[in-house]
Amino acid sequence: MKKVILVDDEDAGRTLIRQYLQHFPEMIIVGEANNGVDALDLINRFKPDILFLDIQMPGLSGFDVIKHLEEIPLTVFSTAFDKYALQAFEVHAVDYLLKPYTLERFKTCMQKLNSNAGSNNVQTLAESLINPQTYPDKILVQKAQRLIAVSISDIIRIEAEGDYSNLITTTANHLSNFGISALESRLSPSNFIRVHRSSMVNISYIKEVHKYSHSFDIVMQNGDVVKVSRSYMDSIKKFIF
Repeated sequence: MKKVILVDDEDAGRTLIRQYLQHFPEMIIVGEANNGVDALDLINRFKPDILFLDIQMPGLSGFDVIKHLEEIPLTVFSTAFDKYALQAFEVHAVDYLLKPYTLERFKTCMQKLNSNAGSNNVQTLAESLINPQTYPDKILVQKAQRLIAVSISDIIRIEAEGDYSNLITTTANHLSNFGISALESRLSPSNFIRVHRSSMVNISYIKEVHKYSHSFDIVMQNGDVVKVSRSYMDSIKKFIF
């Protein structure tokens, strides 16, 4: 048996999970909360194995709750907002359920929870909260009604698209809901460098750099050419030996 706690400020959100959990008799709901403050007390008291957690709530957000827990259970974020997906996986959430979701999607989530049971997921979650310089190996980007997992190591470069960002990867292009500056702050500077107000490149995919009198052009391994603006020239110069 596994102890489960549901946290959502909407009754409908908790009801949906409660109904879906009826298909998993080994899961026992030991408590529910509709705000962050009550959730914190409830989780610390019952120490559940699994936590279904909303993000935008009165009192404390879901991320605030996680930061203040004595022990961190396997956590699934359940929210109507896709914009927190990157942040959720930065803290190594097991899954990110985007409302409204189907029973089949919920079953997939339960499979992930079972595969994470006994792993070091809780430890890495705690470490990521203590160490804000932990960078994700994967991020999620929305495509239609789905969230697509994109490996950071597959991103060749990033281009600003207004308030969004276009991720050019080895297999496809993906549009992120985050602006390029937000992504820059969340990606490892040892891999990604900003070379223009609207461009960032993964140094692992740089093929060559063309040097001119007052500028540089970066040629990526996929053939793309990225111009380096004057204000970002030092980003390239520090790699020249």
